[in-house]
Amino acid sequence: MAKASEAYVRAGEREVRISSPERVIYEATDTTPEVTKLMVAEYVASVEDGLMRALRDRPTALERWTSGVREGMKLATGPQDRNADAFYQKRVPKGAPDYLESVEITFPSGRTADEICPTEIAVPVWCAHMGTLTFHPWPVRRDDVDHPDELRIDLDPQPGTTFADAVRVAGVARELLADLGMTGFAKTSGNRGIHIYVRIAPQWDFAAVRHAAIAFGRELEKRDDGVTTAWWKEERGERIFVDYNQNTRDRTIASAYSLRPIAGAPVSTPVSWDELASLASPAAFNLFTVPERLAADGDPWAAIDDEHHSLQPLLDLWDEHPVELNFPPDHPKMPGEPPRVQPSKKVESHWDAEGNRIPD
Repeated sequence: MAKASEAYVRAGEREVRISSPERVIYEATDTTPEVTKLMVAEYVASVEDGLMRALRDRPTALERWTSGVREGMKLATGPQDRNADAFYQKRVPKGAPDYLESVEITFPSGRTADEICPTEIAVPVWCAHMGTLTFHPWPVRRDDVDHPDELRIDLDPQPGTTFADAVRVAGVARELLADLGMTGFAKTSGNRGIHIYVRIAPQWDFAAVRHAAIAFGRELEKRDDGVTTAWWKEERGERIFVDYNQNTRDRTIASAYSLRPIAGAPVSTPVSWDELASLASPAAFNLFTVPERLAADGDPWAAIDDEHHSLQPLLDLWDEHPVELNFPPDHPKMPGEPPRVQPSKKVESHWDAEGNRIPD
């Protein structure tokens, strides 16, 4: 019997065509059956409430795994990865439907692009048809793409640490936010990490939000010696890294309810603070379980837009210790930034006070 060449998924008021619906995207594991392209699209439609809360009116890059997820496959992160199996789509793909809207964003290089801006669930379902597993929204809305309305705290376990360590640090982070008069919303990363989002008033630019994230990380270091803000991996040790650069222009995090390209089709899943405190593993949050969870219990982030906080308490902390940290390598060299060279390879006499290399 021939395989179906197309199928249709109901997405809001639209029927979205899915080509090659029987293509296997995730192979079966000991705990989960195989996942087809049609199942991915159906999953996206089923989590509309939570996913659109995360994506609506936000410039969104797409992480496309058009051939599915297999062990050893590689995601392209730069021009050197031309033969990679998956890639980031930062511009509207060709053949986009007429209901897909876009918004112009500016990269750190100064170049601009029209990026997808989801306004209805049919858009991410169509993106699933294009092989998208993970959605990467900017922390801004389309009406003001230069002033974030989210502070993103990325707790990234380093080698030698566990998910339990991330849970512990997340609890400390919650206490710190409370002391600052802020409310955070937590989710699993879909792997070992934890993300905490804080809605902020869109009054500050990316530089200020990044400085607020650095200040938060430094304060967290004071409260838990298992935390680090060290940019260079060789300096982090067995600690939880607060990736402050996730608040930099054009740096994004997998959205809530995004699938991750890992065996078993795990999902980056919002959780309540009480649930997180007792969560031993995020492995049970996957394509098969999350839709039922969302339908039964609702989205733990349902109230995330109810209050937008001032960033000033964190900027006050930054002003107490305004020492710049390294930017991502794709960003221009910034004023006050330390040298972009691993500490173990640095020769002090070859760098001036501004972090510029002195010719030999």
